[in-house]
Amino acid sequence: QAKRDAAQAMIEDGPDDEGEMFLRPGELTDVLPPPYHNEMAARAANNGSIPPDLSIIVGARPNGPNYLFSLLIGYSDEVPPGIDLAATQYFNPFMQGGAIAMPPPLNDGAVEYPDGTPATVTQMANDVTEFLSWAYWRNMNRSKQVGNFMFLWTFTAMGFVWWARRFVFAHVYAQKLSYKIQPYGFR
Repeated sequence: QAKRDAAQAMIEDGPDDEGEMFLRPGELTDVLPPPYHNEMAARAANNGSIPPDLSIIVGARPNGPNYLFSLLIGYSDEVPPGIDLAATQYFNPFMQGGAIAMPPPLNDGAVEYPDGTPATVTQMANDVTEFLSWAYWRNMNRSKQVGNFMFLWTFTAMGFVWWARRFVFAHVYAQKLSYKIQPYGFR
């Protein structure tokens, strides 16, 4: 289903042999397109702040998936003393300084799951975290395939080295080399 959904999006790719850009069906490993055309449009839509690139947010923060999950479920209406919020800010203890410009993105019942799973904030935060983790490591399957291939070649090479040492160079290792050293001044 994910491949089918990705193929519905037309992605600008290229250049082709004539140097022209062209449209092609999307793939799961395509980079997510930015939501805004430029920095000014992003600032205008987000209370003067530029939103982060969410395709790398998992890798950009320490303890990325846990941080993201905590940030999504951590909004609170109770602001502790000592934290001053502007009119367009919200309190979230997991954000550095406690103030965040992004309003709470998740509400209970905001989506309807086809299998009947209750759409709680915790469940949706888990799903968003899993998706953004996949978006950060979208080439993980290919990396695992290459790693397994290299692992097998390493053991093949180790077997070849053992065979060469044992049979091809056996005569070199079996030789006894002795050196007759004469002390200085004696003949």
